[in-house]
Amino acid sequence: MAFQTMESQSNPQMTKDDKLSIVMFPWLAFGHMIPFLELSKLIALKGHRITFVSTPKNIDRLPKIPQNLSPLITFKKIPLPHVEKLPENAEATIDLPYDKVKYLKKAYDQLEQPITQLLQDTSPDWVIYDFAPYWLGPIAAKLDISSAYFSIFIAASLCFVGPVQNLIGVRDNNRTKPEDFTVPPKWVPFESTVAFRLFEINRVFDDVTGEDENVPAMYRMGASIDGCDVVAVRSSYEFEPEWLQLLEEIYQKPVIPVGQLPPIPQDHDSVDDNKEWKTIKEWLDKQAKGSVVYVAFGSEAKPSQYELTEIAHGLELTGFPFFWALRKKRGLADTEVVELPDGFEERTKERGIVCTSWAPQLKILSHDSVGGFLTHSAWSSVVEAIQFEKPLILLTFFTEQGLNARLLEEKKMGYSVPRDDRDGSFTRDSVADSVKLVMVEEGGKIYRDKVREVKGLFVDRDIQDEYVNNLLDYFRKHNQRARAQDAT
Repeated sequence: MAFQTMESQSNPQMTKDDKLSIVMFPWLAFGHMIPFLELSKLIALKGHRITFVSTPKNIDRLPKIPQNLSPLITFKKIPLPHVEKLPENAEATIDLPYDKVKYLKKAYDQLEQPITQLLQDTSPDWVIYDFAPYWLGPIAAKLDISSAYFSIFIAASLCFVGPVQNLIGVRDNNRTKPEDFTVPPKWVPFESTVAFRLFEINRVFDDVTGEDENVPAMYRMGASIDGCDVVAVRSSYEFEPEWLQLLEEIYQKPVIPVGQLPPIPQDHDSVDDNKEWKTIKEWLDKQAKGSVVYVAFGSEAKPSQYELTEIAHGLELTGFPFFWALRKKRGLADTEVVELPDGFEERTKERGIVCTSWAPQLKILSHDSVGGFLTHSAWSSVVEAIQFEKPLILLTFFTEQGLNARLLEEKKMGYSVPRDDRDGSFTRDSVADSVKLVMVEEGGKIYRDKVREVKGLFVDRDIQDEYVNNLLDYFRKHNQRARAQDAT
């Protein structure tokens, strides 16, 4: 289902008054900052001005923006306040082991005053913010600035976690123990398998219940939704129409999908990027078409030692060439460094690469020799895989990844490595069998075909453009209504 009629399709010449000034304020995780940046670029392409706010180290690590957009996107660096127990120089989740992320949230909450000052000084038309700054909606309203909560989580995940009243604890929803999250909730009126498996919810239950010395993630999300004028979702009607419709009913406020935000491949990388990519490309060029399994679990997920060992042996058992972007530790404060099995690199050196530094994922996925992607199911990685028609082998770790995986399984867009429901354990054989199934076996043809089939819905530039136009149309009309009300 696409939009039937839209004024913006004619793209009339914008007057100066039509141009919007927008502040972007994502959570301090690259899985959040990158979608915020992609949306910023698409909005700037329409001639609107963006102020992208984060901490100095994070802004320095973001991908460079195209030169034609640099006059319209301003990066605003706000220093992260010092918080006890937060390791030095840690400014994003990538810099920290999971148990220390709560201190990053505490530091982030102390950005309330500088963000308020920035909004007062710049008086933007809109502020678009993430789940974490639960305090920002009321501040924007007080300053007469329109606000949008932008969810990088898909609509199915948002529906699963539920109505605002449940999230902020106003209403008892009878979900008090992990097992309650392993079945679809009562407010989902249609058949669905979207729910956590027990090991998935157990890994993040402290952030659901608030037992982590901090404001729980669910409360943050609920308050962020409650305080905004409109909810923008990284999703599309072509992909999950029933979930988007349900979400609007659950939230009782406008929900606007912004498309899947497929990244535009960069053609102006730095010298270092090109040097690293040249070496990787030379190796990929030597491999047969569709033979390489690419393995990566994002910037946050780090396998346990047991998981790492089984993944390594599983890759070895496939006999396939592989490129593995591996995180052995999360930041300098992470004392639990994981190691590859003895002799693994020596035994696989002719057909595998283990990269423990940054890997250019988009370029790797775009290469013809890559025939499958073993991934954690975070949505940016899913979109990138579909963009280049790479079938998905799913191995979830935490947060919303399990919910993403269920929807992908439902739609035959991905196959999950079989695991024990209680502790999430899996075997090297299950890894090897899953990779072989999805990449080459007849039984996995449905996954290979499905990714090719849905590619157009995910990465079509005209569809994506339409979603951004729709969002901006809503922004303008909302502000016109607000001005008209103020005038009466």
